[in-house]
Amino acid sequence: MEELSYKEKNVWDVYNEKEIEEISKDYISFMSRVKTEREFVKEAEKLLKQEGFSNIDEEGVHSDKLYRKFKEKAIIIFLKGKRGIEEGFNLVTAHLDSPRIDLKQKPLYEDGKLAFFETHYYGGIKKYQWVTIPLVLRGVIVKGDGGVVEINTENDGYFFTIPDLLPHLGRKQMEKKAKEVIPGENLNLLVGSKPLKDEKEEKIKKNILNMLKELYGIKEEDFISSELSLVPAGEAREVGFDRSFILSYGHDDRICSYAALKGIMSIDKPEKWAVVYLVDKEEIGSEGNTSAQSMFFEETLFNFVKDYSSLLSIYLKSSVLSGDVNAAFDPNYKEVFEPKNAAFINQGLVITKFTGSGGKYHSNDATAEFVGKIRKLFNEEKVVWQTGELGKVDEGGGGTVALYFARKGMDVIDCGPAVLSMHAPFEVASKGDLYASFHGYKVFLEKF
Repeated sequence: MEELSYKEKNVWDVYNEKEIEEISKDYISFMSRVKTEREFVKEAEKLLKQEGFSNIDEEGVHSDKLYRKFKEKAIIIFLKGKRGIEEGFNLVTAHLDSPRIDLKQKPLYEDGKLAFFETHYYGGIKKYQWVTIPLVLRGVIVKGDGGVVEINTENDGYFFTIPDLLPHLGRKQMEKKAKEVIPGENLNLLVGSKPLKDEKEEKIKKNILNMLKELYGIKEEDFISSELSLVPAGEAREVGFDRSFILSYGHDDRICSYAALKGIMSIDKPEKWAVVYLVDKEEIGSEGNTSAQSMFFEETLFNFVKDYSSLLSIYLKSSVLSGDVNAAFDPNYKEVFEPKNAAFINQGLVITKFTGSGGKYHSNDATAEFVGKIRKLFNEEKVVWQTGELGKVDEGGGGTVALYFARKGMDVIDCGPAVLSMHAPFEVASKGDLYASFHGYKVFLEKF
């Protein structure tokens, strides 16, 4: 008799455990090395070159395997298909940026016989989660002569922290709302305390400046032309007695970016053109020239398309998976979830028909026809998948880059794994859901 009820599957019941462990080991190593969008693009380029992909700006568009970087913070990857691009393409897009804390342009100061860096947080963080943990600086400084200095204090052995108020004096602090406990202006990074001898004023600050000059060849003014981010120190790691989880900074959204990158590198010759587009600035609304709203996407496609009219026609024949994470059901906070429509750990790739908030506002809402086609593909290819919404109606909400591609006329749906502790310094993802993401993106790019 035909089964009429809908039942989700568990990744560990379907996939080969050895294959799950293989990709998880590689991902853990990758995430331990890569903690910013620049670092991801640099690592991706290295891997793509190893797989025979050519840089469009250096070698043209004659190869079947192509990629192009933009300002070192976004990358687009092409794998030409059996059909021409005029018949459309299959695109997986994801974002490379994650919530973090950035330095201000004039960060260094001395107060109370201590030296600090002033900061400005990036994206939707719970500020109280980022104090008293080990942090490192990653990024670039452009010096006055135009020279670029790459900064990775983790590799150099320098670690930092943001102090918090002791509980003995914190009675009033603990009576505040959670979002007010740590004011943004109090996210000041402790960087030193040794005074420079023979100096009369700002002895500690001047000692730090001397050290920065010795270490990186920079002076205080160079901070003005820098991009320096504070990210959690330490490696990604397995979690649980059964080692079924991965704890890491930046699962949102580098788990999707990694899975998409691995997916397109695992394909030989897809039916339609396969495209992976990894962008920046999603966590702050996708504004800026390296974001999903940038014209870089169109400008790159004009390498293959003769005019704008032809490009619009191609868009209407193209399909997109917007790779982004969803919230995993957390039984410690049941009150914010609607269990029948929540996403669960270990139940595979989450198909999210719509996002937004307050009545699907600012959402891409995928058509029933497109959802049906994705369902059919995943079922035929034995991809473990589920469907899920981001919490109860009117509980909150969120958005992705999906709507920016839908505006062009493409069919788009959000599709990524569920994670616990989203936007925390360390997030939790399932090894099996990582594999399901890789599997789903691969078959979509290859066969849809």
